[in-house]
Amino acid sequence: MSDVTSALRAYADKFEAALPDFLPGGDFPVEQAMRYSMENGGKRIRPALAMAFCELFGGKLEQAMPLAIAIEMVHCYSLIHDDLPCMDNDDFRRGKPSCHKQFGEATAVLAGDALLTEAFTCIVDNDLSAEVKYQAVWLLSNAAGFRSMIGGQQLDLQYENTSATLVQLMEMNRKKTGALLLASCLLGCVVAGVISPEPKYYTAHAYADSLGLLFQLTDDILDVTGNQEVLGKTIGKDEAAGKSTWVSILGLEKARKTALEYAQKAREAIAPYAGPGHFLYELPGWLIVRNA
Repeated sequence: MSDVTSALRAYADKFEAALPDFLPGGDFPVEQAMRYSMENGGKRIRPALAMAFCELFGGKLEQAMPLAIAIEMVHCYSLIHDDLPCMDNDDFRRGKPSCHKQFGEATAVLAGDALLTEAFTCIVDNDLSAEVKYQAVWLLSNAAGFRSMIGGQQLDLQYENTSATLVQLMEMNRKKTGALLLASCLLGCVVAGVISPEPKYYTAHAYADSLGLLFQLTDDILDVTGNQEVLGKTIGKDEAAGKSTWVSILGLEKARKTALEYAQKAREAIAPYAGPGHFLYELPGWLIVRNA
């Protein structure tokens, strides 16, 4: 899986090079907190998906960059808020103090809010066509809102100390985790001129749906089997909080088997356009063996 790691690194390098142009440069505490959280590394999987789908369907990578930045801003905002004491209450993110531990809870809340709103500035403040901007704003706002990510977070809180069914867990996963991964793939499509109802658009949708479930599956497995120093965040939180996960519902071995099944579904979905050896085809397998 070294090719996937190399491809992710190449996409991340392009992302990191462009990022300073999209971030505030002042010393206002909220600006410092925004930079601290956005520049705190990570695999940049969501931007990579946006860039990869843009390239796959004939678009130019530089056109995808504002949308890649936007999706990562929304993801980063969600992590800032997710780490807060009133939510998942985590003191660490990617091996460093969480935003609220570094800047205080109030500034962390504001930094998250600021990143969410700044994401839409990234979409509209460039030379993309009006149609692409419209499609991108719709995709991102829908993925980030109460119908999707926020709704998933609410379900996550609701199911604490309650045994959710597998169907309920999948609904929560598709909203809380899968929605932004789906938006990442579809943003790459629309910037390349691929929109609904084109078959390529629905191929990306099917791929992203399986990928999102797979991503949460592997995350749940890592929360049980992972190493905190490698992961850069607290492990065992889900069990301690009484949360329903793939592992708590299926058991570890069946969760691993189910992950393999979703990886295969993702590969089958993308195979007509990106076969073996392509980043998008190989990414599901890489997610299964990742350790962070």
